[in-house]
Amino acid sequence: MNKIYNYIKLTRPLNCLITALVVFVGGIISSQNNSFDRILILASIVAAIVAASGNVINDYFDIEIDKISHPDRPLAKGVIKSSNALWFYFFLNLIALFISYFLYLKLFAITILASAILFLYSFHIKKIPLIGNITVASLTAIAFLFGGLAVNNIKASVVPAVFAFMINLIRELVKDSEDIDGDKSDNVITFPIKYGFEKTKYLILALTIVLIIFTFYPFLIRSYRIEYFIIVMLVVNPLLIYSMKKLFDNDLKENFHRISIILKLNMLFGLIAIFLGK
Repeated sequence: MNKIYNYIKLTRPLNCLITALVVFVGGIISSQNNSFDRILILASIVAAIVAASGNVINDYFDIEIDKISHPDRPLAKGVIKSSNALWFYFFLNLIALFISYFLYLKLFAITILASAILFLYSFHIKKIPLIGNITVASLTAIAFLFGGLAVNNIKASVVPAVFAFMINLIRELVKDSEDIDGDKSDNVITFPIKYGFEKTKYLILALTIVLIIFTFYPFLIRSYRIEYFIIVMLVVNPLLIYSMKKLFDNDLKENFHRISIILKLNMLFGLIAIFLGK
């Protein structure tokens, strides 16, 4: 049982669940009658599996970094061999490709593209300041578009995709600030390492202000109902503002970690706001 638990932990199941929810909600809000079918469910499962494989290959390449930044992860702890993790990665990708093959051709193509990008990100792209962060944020946005495509209405998923891109770009920069010691030890040059905490914080602040302003857009153009506006105004935006306040408190790893968790939680509230407001 411990072995199975470690493999599940390696995939970061909460992140996979969030990815599946993003695709599912993206499909629901993009459908003409707010319903879902077999293809959307399978598309959500495919997205979760692809996310799982991406987490596995990321930890495979980041073993030395995680020994400092995330020593509790299975590969960093040594409870799973790196060779076994690599086979597990290939297995997950095969499952995702197999399922998506029987869906729309465009979904199959995006699955291949997303898997390739995740590999390239873990292998090299993540070492390029800001470009790596933009890549991860873009993949989250693609998840929304994936859901819209599953119900043949990708246009309706564009606004949620923009939200997903923005908040994930913010969170990626926070995570880089949290992992700065481990990244330095492995000679990974992230934005906080190259430009320092202060410039990183002001970039995060600027992106957050843009995101908060953009949250008004769907309501102003009457794309979403009042339920969306209420949740965004009472929960989502206050949490964003609180996160920014905490961001400037100190430069401790624990502080960045708390902010990262708050932002992840805020993604769920954002999904709820969009789902109820559509």
